[in-house]
Amino acid sequence: MKHYLCIDVGGTSIKYGLLDEEGHIIQTQSVKAPLSLLEMYEVFANAYYQYQDFHLQGIALSMPGAVDSESGVIGGSSAYDYIHGPNIKKDLEEKFKIPVEIENDANCAALAEVWKGAASDVNDCCFIVSGTGIGGAIVKNKKIHKGVHLHGGEFGYMISKLDAHERPIKTWSDASTVNILKDIAKEKNIDFHLLDAKDIFDHYHNDPIYEKYINEYYWSMANGIYNLQYAYDPEKIVIGGGISMRDDLIDEINQRLDVIFKTFTHAHVRPIILTCQYHNDANLIGALFHYLTKSTSV
Repeated sequence: MKHYLCIDVGGTSIKYGLLDEEGHIIQTQSVKAPLSLLEMYEVFANAYYQYQDFHLQGIALSMPGAVDSESGVIGGSSAYDYIHGPNIKKDLEEKFKIPVEIENDANCAALAEVWKGAASDVNDCCFIVSGTGIGGAIVKNKKIHKGVHLHGGEFGYMISKLDAHERPIKTWSDASTVNILKDIAKEKNIDFHLLDAKDIFDHYHNDPIYEKYINEYYWSMANGIYNLQYAYDPEKIVIGGGISMRDDLIDEINQRLDVIFKTFTHAHVRPIILTCQYHNDANLIGALFHYLTKSTSV
């Protein structure tokens, strides 16, 4: 059995694990986000030497930003300013003398679902990640469509509210789960960090301020999903991020879609919406799938 080191660089931590070629996770570990590229490389080195006895075949990276998988350079912006510019793929291959592949984190999450998860039975799908902002991926024939500027699937940039007589203009990311909680905290004049997101979503009908903003979140999701269905016409739309753990998520969105479809009676293509299967492990599994796809195509 072949083994691989898979690394997921998240917003506040780095998760890494040992996976086999079938995508089975043997073990994982998480460390706090480093403050520099040198410290990040030290985390990668510690992970590599931890699993060295498994005769690693390669390293698969899931990273934020506009990842150019071919060159190994990350454009755009992210929580880690220092990863934008250096050739991380080249640096690691020179250091460890094994193949390294790198892909955007949302794309990795989507690829996990395409490979083994909720979208494994279709060719074309959209993947939405709802958390700090709104991100995602477009999958065509089981491959990621990145776009000419590597911004394919950046659904959070889509304008969700535009009125010529009102400001501000709002994007879909303005109604992300984190931003909704910040809006609630502002209106209640309390510290955002004191809020319990699960409790707010569980009991939003019991508080008018909660209800106002949670309703806004679900309506925003329904609006974005409706638009994606008619822009791309995927077979499925899969939702990831922390919100995907909620049992009532799909029902809440479908209730709003019911209203939309009753309003637009000419629209007959109803989105098929599912939550992701792999949740917090998706980026590791998808990074491996990207690695295996790349290694077999050369």
